[in-house]
Amino acid sequence: MFRERFWWSLILSIPVVIFSPMVAQLLGYRLPAFPGSTWIPPVLGTIIFVYGGTPFLKGGWKELKSRQPGMMLLIAMAITVAFVASWVTTLGLGGFDLDFWWELALLVTIMLLGHWLEMRALGAASSALDALAALLPDEAEKVIDGTTRTVPISELVVDDVVLVRAGARVPADGTILDGAAEFDESMITGESRPVFRDTGDKVVAGTVATDNTVRIRVEATGGDTALAGIQRMVADAQESSSRAQALADRAAALLFWFALISALITAVVWAIIGSPDDAVVRTVTVLVIACPHALGLAIPLVIAISTERAAKSGVLIKDRMALERMRTIDVVLFDKTGTLTEGAHAVTGVAATVGVTEGEL
Repeated sequence: MFRERFWWSLILSIPVVIFSPMVAQLLGYRLPAFPGSTWIPPVLGTIIFVYGGTPFLKGGWKELKSRQPGMMLLIAMAITVAFVASWVTTLGLGGFDLDFWWELALLVTIMLLGHWLEMRALGAASSALDALAALLPDEAEKVIDGTTRTVPISELVVDDVVLVRAGARVPADGTILDGAAEFDESMITGESRPVFRDTGDKVVAGTVATDNTVRIRVEATGGDTALAGIQRMVADAQESSSRAQALADRAAALLFWFALISALITAVVWAIIGSPDDAVVRTVTVLVIACPHALGLAIPLVIAISTERAAKSGVLIKDRMALERMRTIDVVLFDKTGTLTEGAHAVTGVAATVGVTEGEL
């Protein structure tokens, strides 16, 4: 949703900025002039406000109804004030100079970029969930009266006995009843070397019996398996908020009230010492510029980069708060073989002593 809205808003924002008198004055170029050119910013700005600003308007309305002002309400207030003020100026009502079309377009576009990056990060983490779900086989060989029958894993119940052949995945958590095999548990534990499991040992769903066939008594199925628990942790991490996000939300709430109070003070002061026209212009300006572009982009950008890179590297984040606390870590314990090293020795260099050449060595 945010991706398409961002790209369309970005494309439409370019002519809005180019035909903005304020931008032309700042950059020192002459505005292109042709019949209807003055209507380009209002028309395109309205499209950006309606199409690109809809997620923020809906989010702001929800925050307003819940009486919990935050970033969405702050953005909605800024773009709404900019939209109304710009149309008042465009139509020549009141004699105000409040042309904010370029500010409206860039504000919506920047905020859409931030939310798109955040959604993309969640999508990368969701792909990790899909990879976990793919570890389970669709069917299992259930042992019934000495014979095997292929059944969907959804039909397995506790105390069922299943046959897991060499190269097949374990369909449910359980205990080995008969046989022994080396199991590839890398997708669960991160250990790259197969782990030997004998009769009486426990195995978990999603692991692979690499060399032998074993019979397993089912002890947990579906949502009760260890794999399902990992999936729940990753899903919870997606829904959790980091300290930076919580701080940004609190800052947005405070900034919302600060903007309203500042606008009210501005209106009163300028109405007393200036004119009503100046009061309106400066009050609207305060409300428009109060929206924090950097705050709306920086936090989602950091979350996107960290979460997406972790997911691509196979790191499943249980809690975003834990990710932030990693900067305080002094010592990290690793299982060396298979994690930091490959367990395969190789000659990396040759050094000959005096009197012996490398060729002779």
